Order: sequence, then structure tokens, then C-alpha cells
Amino acid sequence: MAEPLVGKPVPRPQAKQFVRGRGRYTDDVRVAGALHAAFLRSPYAHARIDAIDLDGARKAPGVVAVFDGKAIGAVCRDWTTRFATLPQHRSAPQPALAVERALWQGQPVAVVIAESRALAEDALGQIAIEWGELEPLADPVAALSSPPLHPELGSNMAFELSLTVGDPDGVFARADRVVRRRLKFARQTGVPLEPRSILAEFDPGLRRLTVYQSTQVPHQMRAIYAELLGLSEADVRVVVPDVGGAFGVKLHLYDDEITAVAASVLLGRPVKFISDRMEAFVADIHARAHTVDAAIAVKQDGAVLGFAVDDLAEIGAYSIYPRTSMGEGLHALTMAGAPYAAPALRGRLRAVFQNKAMVGSYRGVGQPIACTITEFLIDAAASELGIDPAQMRRANYRRPGTDPSRTAGGIEVGDLSHRECLERMLRLMDYERLRAEQAAARKAGRHIGIGFATFVEMTAPGTGLYGAAGVDIACSDGCTLRLEPSGRVTCITSASDQGQGADTGMAQLIADTLGLPFDHVRLIAGDTAVTPVGGGTWASRGLVVGGEAALQAANALRERLIGIAAALLKVDRSALALSESAVRESAGTRAMSLAELGDMMHFRQNLLPPGVEASPMVTTHSVPGAAYLMANGIQASLVELDPDSGFVKPLRHWVVEDCGRVINPLLADEQLRGGVIQGLGAALFEECRYDEHGQLQNATLADYLVPMASEMPDVVVEHVCTPVPGTLLGAKGLGEAGAIGAGAAFLNAVNDALRPFGGEITEIPCTPERVLRALKRVP
Repeated sequence: MAEPLVGKPVPRPQAKQFVRGRGRYTDDVRVAGALHAAFLRSPYAHARIDAIDLDGARKAPGVVAVFDGKAIGAVCRDWTTRFATLPQHRSAPQPALAVERALWQGQPVAVVIAESRALAEDALGQIAIEWGELEPLADPVAALSSPPLHPELGSNMAFELSLTVGDPDGVFARADRVVRRRLKFARQTGVPLEPRSILAEFDPGLRRLTVYQSTQVPHQMRAIYAELLGLSEADVRVVVPDVGGAFGVKLHLYDDEITAVAASVLLGRPVKFISDRMEAFVADIHARAHTVDAAIAVKQDGAVLGFAVDDLAEIGAYSIYPRTSMGEGLHALTMAGAPYAAPALRGRLRAVFQNKAMVGSYRGVGQPIACTITEFLIDAAASELGIDPAQMRRANYRRPGTDPSRTAGGIEVGDLSHRECLERMLRLMDYERLRAEQAAARKAGRHIGIGFATFVEMTAPGTGLYGAAGVDIACSDGCTLRLEPSGRVTCITSASDQGQGADTGMAQLIADTLGLPFDHVRLIAGDTAVTPVGGGTWASRGLVVGGEAALQAANALRERLIGIAAALLKVDRSALALSESAVRESAGTRAMSLAELGDMMHFRQNLLPPGVEASPMVTTHSVPGAAYLMANGIQASLVELDPDSGFVKPLRHWVVEDCGRVINPLLADEQLRGGVIQGLGAALFEECRYDEHGQLQNATLADYLVPMASEMPDVVVEHVCTPVPGTLLGAKGLGEAGAIGAGAAFLNAVNDALRPFGGEITEIPCTPERVLRALKRVP
């Protein structure tokens, strides 16, 4: 019998394809007669559009059409982000192109459709527009008391929430020590290798729309295009070619993308739009952007009594459609203190409109903020109390079966394995030896820092998230398995893969269940015309939900094949099992190959016994039952600080993570490593820098810094495996875990290195300037 594939580090077959340059992305799709879109974008953060003249652009060489907001609005209605389970959330109607006012630098105002992208861009300069510059809302604090950006809403408060759990006033009054800090988190953006890309083809005769798009959520986008363009959902098809990274950037409705689709509807010709990198910086969603007043109440022995979190979060000019911009702040608030048994929480979230790009779902969605708030305070309190930070954590972790299964923020987390993860981490990094080496290095003039970050990751959300909110986003996934006449199996899944390796993991599950070689399973995904309706790729759900559906389908197909073989071989089905591409007798020599069965089920049904279910296809859906499946773990970072230059060098990073059953350790570890590097990018480099006029100052990759290979430390990964009850798969997600904890561990390591100097950093990224300011070497 072949060795099981599940649990083995099977490489992604597509990796060779991509390395050889054989990927097929949206921009590689060729459709006859395709036109190209280029956008005139507002150079101002806030301005009236007093007049706009498109005639000059219409006369430019190669131009087919030029549209403003009113023309696009004739076929594409405005949208308003609503969320029934957040009744206090507010946003204003958003048009595809700005009409009368532009509300952020980069908002599209007009679109040129031409025979090539170059001709379309040339024609943009022929558009005459008169602007009336208005006072921008660039500062979130000032926005609270400024005239409303959307007068119909009455204020700039998009959302406000207060939480009081336990007795925070009493807890903070009785505490032996209260540690307070103001923490600032810079705006970031996702910077996927492949920018947002779309090619829309509308058939006016049939009134059918086909959209090729680099997206994480094909079924979501199909529903949106149908709704906003007045089409039947059955007449909209979304096809997702290879995707070169997304990280949440490609989850949302974008005004420029739906404008390209609307232009195809107006013209009856294919229209392509490929965002360039400078456009992406001002048009893609941003994330983070929090100012947090935080506090922790502790006893003298280190017992944590409670947390306080007051978060002022930026969301941009609108609340992003359809998921809202509230996830960042809500997770930052409700997940604060999640690993610990502290009984009290006082929290407030205020989310404010500004004249900036919208905030949306980016890897971790506010959970890195909650982790950093919590872990910063734990380290700061441990330092003031003279307690080792590892011991401070060990003494305060939630105790399974003893402490409530809900966090103070009201999130159901179940039983977490933080103590086991911590002990594994201390052995993995050889903590006592590392502390001894740190002490010796400090005596020798080297400034080494060690930082921890305990994390909890919300994965695979259930239907209560969007279904209850009245938002048409599926939290389920579907899978169809088809036994081919050759005996191989085709898997048609709604779970799309964008580099994570979810398709490889699903192939392992199916192959093991059906006794097939790995390369006898073929996956098809990313086409709403053929795949079951499903959620797509977000929130660490791809393999968890899609894999569960695939495993259900594989089990159902296996039982069907065994039933047919049992009837043909005239044996009890309990005596049969699948292995080596055949249904075999457990204690005999007789067998029927899957090729034989596939041939009969497709072409020779007359050979099958009557009354036997003989369809070669099985379809199942997996609907998560829990609100979230909560993964958890701990990270640690080792850094070296140069007090003369302010530069910090990551030396090593460790992750111990518990996602339940690990389907493919190679892919799991690389997902964690990728997330760690993004988390380090947030802690070290990444920041969208705006001036007081709402102008983005670093909208190129020469100025917006991301980690390079030379800045990446070795990342050592180990797993604790606590299987998930109530599922076939027994697994949770891990796609965001690295990003959730890495920045907090790094910041704590930097502050550990600064501690002998009496310095501390409370703002990320930890730029050399901020390090030198903490050292009081610059003003």
C-alpha cells in the first residue's frame, strides 16, 4: 500500500510552471478587439470639479470613447456599504467615477478607452478640467471636529463602539501597577507582485458579461457586477487566471475596475484595465492606520487584571464595499488581550472618514494591531515589575477548561494551546542560553534584543459573519469530483489558490482518500460558470473550508465506487477498500481498477447492476459551523541594534504554531514564513506617508520600502497539533498567523535592546529616525 500523502511536504506542481515564466495572468489573456482603459485621477485630496471638457481627448489618435462619472452612472449605479449586524456603521453612496467632488488623491474622475494603453494615457492630457481645491481632512483627530466630508451623515464618525466587560474601573483602581502607552501604527498597503487587473467582455446581443479578473473572490464579484449593472447573475461569468499575490487587496470592489466593466457594457467591446504601480499606491486599499491609547492593570506578582484600549482608526473617504472598513478596528478592539485570562476590558473604537484612500482587509485585518497592543503591554509591565517576559506570559495564559472560552472582547476562542507552544518555543530557541549570550554581548558593546509575541488567529469564519449582516458573501465552499474514464479524478472547487498551495493540499486529501497517485488528481478553480458557489480565498479559509468540502466529496465518491464494485464482485462492501488506483478485496486478490469503473460509469452503464448509483460525479458543500476556528501560537524575534545609526538588523525569528492537523508541512511553513516577512515589513519599513494636505509622499517602490532578501532573517518553524473536533479535516487556518505576531515580536525585541539605554519605541515602523529619537540622539 502506498504511503499516505497527507502530512508529507509535497511541493506545489505549479511552482515549476511559474519559475519558468509559464504563468497565465489576466494581462496575458487576449480577446479579439480589446480596448484599453486609462484613468484621469484627482491630483487633490479634496476638490470640487467645477468643469470638465472631454472633447479634446475624444479627438486624440486611437481613442474610441471618453466617459465621465455621469456617463458611467447611466449603466452602473452607485453603491453604499451596509452591514446589518453593525447598525451604527455609516457610509455614503459611492460612484464609479467622481461626480462634482473628488474625495482623495487618486480618485478616478474620467476614463479614456483607446486602442492601446499608451494611446489612452496620451489622451488623458487632452482632458480639460477646472478644480476648486477644498480643505482636506488629513488628520484623524482633526476630522472628529471638522465639517463632515459627507454632509448627509452629519459628522465624520463612520463607526463608534464602546465595550465594558467585567469591572474595569474597579480593576484599574485596585491594581498594584497600571502601565499606559500611546501606540501608533502607520498606514500600509499590500503591494502584490501582480497589480489589480481586469478584462471585461460584454455581449450586447445576449446581454452576457464575461470578466477575467485577478481577484480572490470570483463569486462575490459576479454578484456585485450583476447587482450594480442591472444584469442577471446567471448572465455574468467571472474567470480568474493565475493570480500573482493578493493579501486581501483583491477582495474588494474598486471604482476603476467596475468602470472598465461599465465601459464594456456601453461600448459592446472588450475593455482591459491593468493598474500600474503608481496608481496602486493611491487606489488600492490601505490598512492599519491606528492611534491607540492602551493600558494594562497588573498585580505586583505579575497577574494581569485587565486591559483598556481606545482606538482611533482611519478608514478613508468611504467604507470599502462590500465588507466595510470596520474589520481593522473591530478586531483590534475585540481581540485585545485574547491569549490571557484577564477578566476586565474597557474598550472604545472610533473610525473616522478622511480624504485618503479607503482602508480594507489586508493580511490579518486588525489582528496584528490587537497582538501588538497586548504583547507590548505584557512586555512593558514585565519590565517594570522585574519579571521575565516568558514567565509573565506563562502565568497569565488562559487555562483550558478553567477560564471562559470567550475573550473579554466577546470572541469565542475555545481551548488554546499557548502553554504548550511557549514551552516548545523556549526549547526551540534555547532561551536560557540566548539570554546568557545577550548579557555577554551587552558587556562587549553589542546591543541584542529578544522579543516574544503570543497570538490568536481567527480563521475560516462561519456564515454568521456575512450572512447575518445581509451581505452576499459565501462563507461555504463547494467541491465536485468527477471520476474520469481513465480512472483519474477531476476536482472542481470554489476554493481558489493564489500561491498558498491550497490546491496541492486538496489533491493530497483526495488522492489519499481514493487511493490514487498525487498526479492523478487534477484541479479546476476560478470560473463561476463551472465551479460551485463558494467564498474564495480570504481569512485563512482556503484549505480549511475547501479542503473539508473536497474530503467530504472524496468520501462520498469512495463509498459509491465501493458500492458498485461490491455489486459486481458479489462481496460485502465492508470487505473492500481503495488503494493503488483500484477497489480491492482486503483479504483477497480480486480488484477492479478505477479505470474499469470509470469506463463503465461513463460509457458502459449496461454492465452495472440495476439500482446502483452510477453517476461518476459527486458534489458537496462545506459550511463552517463555528463563528471562527481559532488557531494560536507564539513568535520570538532576535535583533541587533546599532545605537549610532539607529539601524536594526533582524538576526533570527522563531514561530511555534498550532493549526491542528498539518496537511502539508512544506506549504504550511512557507505560509508562516511569508507572513512573518510581511509582519517584519510593517515593523521595519512600510508606511504610506501623507502630508498635511492629504498628498501621498512615497508612491513608488523607491520610497515605499518593503523587505528585501538581505533583510530577511532565518525563520524557524515548528508545530503543535491539536486536532479540531467536529470536522473531517481536523485543521484550522494559518495563512495570517505569521503577519499577526511578527511585528509585535520584533517591536518587543527592539525595545528589549533599547531598555539599557532607557529608551522605548511606541510607533511602527521602527525607522532609524525613531530609534535615534528613542535614544535621545535626535530631537
